[in-house]
Parts: sequence; structure tokens; C-alpha cells
Amino acid sequence: MSAECPDPGPEEPQSQALRPGGHYGTLVSDQYPPPSTPAPWSLPRWRAYVAAAVLCYINLLNYMNWFIIAVFIGCLLLSAPLFGYLGDRHSRKATLSFGILLWSGAGLSSSFISPKYSWLFFLSRGVVGTGTASYSTIAPTVLGDLFVKDQRTRVLAIFYIFIPVGSGLGYVLGSAVAELTGNWRWALRIMPCLEAVALILLILLVPDPPRGAAEKQGEKAVGTLRSSWCEDVRYLGRNWSFVWSTLGVTSMAFVTGALGFWAPKFLFEARVIHGWQVPDFQEPGSSQDSLIFGTLTVVTGIIGVILGAEAARRYKKVNPRAEPLICASSLLATAPCLYLALVLAPTTLLASYVFLALGELLLSCNWAVVADILLSVVVPRCRGTAEALQITVGHILGDTGSPYLTGLLQQSFLCCAFVIILGGGCFLLTALHLERDQAQAQARAQQPDTGTLDSKDMESKGLLPGICASTED
Repeated sequence: MSAECPDPGPEEPQSQALRPGGHYGTLVSDQYPPPSTPAPWSLPRWRAYVAAAVLCYINLLNYMNWFIIAVFIGCLLLSAPLFGYLGDRHSRKATLSFGILLWSGAGLSSSFISPKYSWLFFLSRGVVGTGTASYSTIAPTVLGDLFVKDQRTRVLAIFYIFIPVGSGLGYVLGSAVAELTGNWRWALRIMPCLEAVALILLILLVPDPPRGAAEKQGEKAVGTLRSSWCEDVRYLGRNWSFVWSTLGVTSMAFVTGALGFWAPKFLFEARVIHGWQVPDFQEPGSSQDSLIFGTLTVVTGIIGVILGAEAARRYKKVNPRAEPLICASSLLATAPCLYLALVLAPTTLLASYVFLALGELLLSCNWAVVADILLSVVVPRCRGTAEALQITVGHILGDTGSPYLTGLLQQSFLCCAFVIILGGGCFLLTALHLERDQAQAQARAQQPDTGTLDSKDMESKGLLPGICASTED
């Protein structure tokens, strides 16, 4: 259900009085709580769905812009923690708007850079990566504060569907515009028009909900204590559900990065072995192989995200640990699919394609589910930092180095099957800690002044009576 809070009844007197912080609008009556009590925050359900639709549209543009020309991952990694910090402490709507302006302006300006200033072009594409980091880090936390439970799972599934769709459309737009105009730079000039519409829709239709609003927690009106970034990281480091699920995501990113880089070459060489392709030592791959793999990625991505989210939604009704168990089982099933795709390629290419597609589908089942896990086990005021750390760790230990590492090894793709098994084990460990960490996150969120204190600190201060103790049994 979306974040809806009841409005005050008509018999409840209201007056405009000056709060201690110098703001107007506090209820004034002896029978009402003091001004520091969170004011109710309400949003009609249809507004929440409209906001979700706008965020999905921007996510589509985000990945289209990314894959017209690949963004330098280093800039994203450096800027994600910064935007996570800002998203937890300042207006998320303003930060998202800044990110859109940043990547749109950098993309447009890069289309006018002369080829002799290639370094400047590369720098501008790095700025695009910085802008997209703001969106990838903060947008899921806004959705987490607009929806809960089953609705959150479904909305996150739709949101993450636009990653493979946007990636595929980015390739299509870049090649189509280049063919029609004879200049690929026009693709970079078309995108800012779509992004200008996205910015207007964001400003007009997307609210900036209080952190934890969907759980009816709200934020304190005044005097909210904020933990430091180091305290937030310390809290996340002791949140074992977050730690193990992040390592599971890292294994997924490792395999996804390796497949994206090497799969077209693998398909090309397999067709050469079967005599369907003439060897080309100058260009060991072809656009046909990239198109085949890109199509598989888009189709399996859409189907996989939907299946994973729906399975998690249904299984949660009978097992509270459903989400990490689904992630673990899908990854453990991915390993034999990738192995069979490799070993069967010299014998039967059709079977290799089938198992490769199944492996990608099973991988895609997890993207929305792992986001739901993060939102459920991390206190609302720390979710931006959590998203940023998960993105950073996943890229640094995952898809940044996996293409290079797999290229160094003989039978390189076989290491992907091994890594994905490790990821399944990480999600099994996540399942062991999930319920406890969910209970602790809810308890912390209901104590706005605790920041991201550890459970032991909260118990010593009387802020977590009995909850953590009961969940550890």
C-alpha cells in the first residue's frame, strides 16, 4: 500500500503558531504532542503510482544514455558514496534533479566536442556517469518510502525492468540515428529533449516523502539527530543481511560483466567451429553476435525480473525468508546452465544458446528482489548510503575486473559458474540473518533520535526493549 496517513478530523482545532525552529504550521493545543512529534504525511495512492511511473521513465532514459556510449565506471564508483550521503541528509528530489541536469548537460555538450579533443569527450562521458550515480543511488529509496510489502515488490520489479529495456534501446537509438543521419552524435542531442521532459515531470509529479513514510514512521519535525557517515557505515558493516546480500550482488555483477564482454566473442567462435562463420582474425566478433546476445539480455531480463519479483511476493506469504532463498536458488541453478552452455557449444550450438538464455534469465530474477531485501533490512535514514555502498562494492569487486580476469584464464567462463555458486551461498547466509535485521531496522526507525546506533547501544539506552533479544533466539 502506498504511504497514506489520516488527515486530522474536522473537530480538531488547528492554529498557526511559530515553532521553536522558526517555522509555522504546528498544531497548538495542550492535548496535542509537543512540536517535535512527526507530523502526519499523506499522499493519495494515485499520486504514488504516478510518481513511480515518472521514476521508471527516468530510469529508462538513464540506461539509454548509458549504453549509447558506455559510461566510465570509475566516475560512478567515486560519486555514488557522495550521492548516498546527500540522499540521506538532504532533499532527494533536489539531488535527483541535479543529477538529471548533470548527465543531460554533459551528454549534450559532449556531442559538440571536436575529435582532436578526445580527452575532453571522455571527461564529459565521465560526468554523465557521475550524474547517473545520483539516480541509481537515490531513486530506489524514494520508491521504498512510497510503497510497502507486495506493492513495493511489484513497483521495484517494474523499475528494474527498465534496466535491460533501456540498455537495449540505447544500442538501438545509437545505431539507428547513426544510420539515418550519418552522425552518431545526433543520438546525444536527441536524449536531452527526453530528459528535459523527465526533469519537468520529476519536479511536478514526484514528491519527496519523509524517510520511512510508507511504514507510517515519518521524520521528526525538529531536532532530528543525524549520525555521521562513518557511523552509518559501521552500522551497515554489522548488518549481516546487508553484508551477505551485497556479496551476493557482487557475484552477480561479476558474472554479468564477464558475459557482457565475452559472450559475443564466445558465440562468434562457436559458430566458426560449426562452420557457420568464416574466421576473421582482424575482427574476432560481429555485430550479429552482439545483436543476438543483446536480444537475449533484453528478453530474459524482462521475464526474469517479473518472475523473480512475483515468486518472492507469493513465497513471502508462507516463508518470511523467501527473498534471499529465491536469490540463492536462482543463482545455484544458474551455475549448471552456464556450465552446460560452455561445454555443449562445440557439440550443439542450439543447446548452448538455450542454456545461456536460461542462465541469463535466472540471473535477472534477482535484481528487484535484492533491492527489496536492502530496503527491508536497512533503517530508512540510511538507505541512500546502503545503496551507494552496494553499488560501489558490486562494481569494484564485480563487473569492473571480471572481463579482465576471465580473459586471463583458460576455460575462463567456467570461473563464472564457480563465482555464481559463491553468490548463492551468500544469499543462504542472508536468509539466516534476515528476520533479525528486519526487526532491528523497524525498531531503529521507530526511534528517530537513535540515528544508526548499534542494537547493543540501543538496548543499553533503553531504546530497543526486548525486540533484538527476541529475534536472536
